[in-house]
Amino acid sequence: MEKSGTVTTSMINGIATISFSHPKSNSLPSPTIKKITEAINDFATDKRAHVIVIRSEGEKTFCAGASFDELLRIKDFKTGKEFFMGFARLINAMRKCPKFIVARVQGKAVGGGVGIIAAADYTLASSVASVRLSELMLGIGPFVVGPAVERKIGNTAFITMSIDAEWHDAFWAKQNGLFTKVFANNHDLDEAVSALVKKLTACNPEAIAQMKKIFWAGTENWDKLLEERAEISGNLVLSEFTKRYIKAFKDK
Repeated sequence: MEKSGTVTTSMINGIATISFSHPKSNSLPSPTIKKITEAINDFATDKRAHVIVIRSEGEKTFCAGASFDELLRIKDFKTGKEFFMGFARLINAMRKCPKFIVARVQGKAVGGGVGIIAAADYTLASSVASVRLSELMLGIGPFVVGPAVERKIGNTAFITMSIDAEWHDAFWAKQNGLFTKVFANNHDLDEAVSALVKKLTACNPEAIAQMKKIFWAGTENWDKLLEERAEISGNLVLSEFTKRYIKAFKDK
């Protein structure tokens, strides 16, 4: 893996796959977020793609969320807002994509990783997968990913995740609607992903596109909403509290 992380794509028999990786627990620096977003937008208009799978490499961590290294380098509001706009554009790309997006979750997911899971249309996970919204501990909050997460799991569960900032296991995530199905191991997970997407490639693309519109009804204001949320995060990330926390975490 490159130090900056990688994003690879493939297309086989109508199944488009986006796979990302980063040596630091599959974290998401801006270039990685941008590449994932571009891949989703490309597959959205590619008639050969009937379904999209989003996944990450490795066995223990799906996604560690925002890159702490990059957060520490943010020195002004404009840079801060633009960093969080990366997540906003990714979530909106997933929302607007006329194809079903299936997330394959093999391990832990934090912050932005939870946002990706929530913005997917169908999520299959391993029993060792777990989720956490840790933003409050950083001195910010789950502002940009919040609408996607709250839409998927409801207000009460979203508040719980946002305030306690603790790990919630795969069965909690399934019970609250973040995971669609949970499997005993990665082998069973991969078999289930394969079977599902193969079935979806045989479905009418026009019907899927119309279903996506229905599933995401009421989110038409998200371009504006997520930009406003990015501005909140862009301001808060400049605080001394956040800088101290991230530096202390990195120095452990």
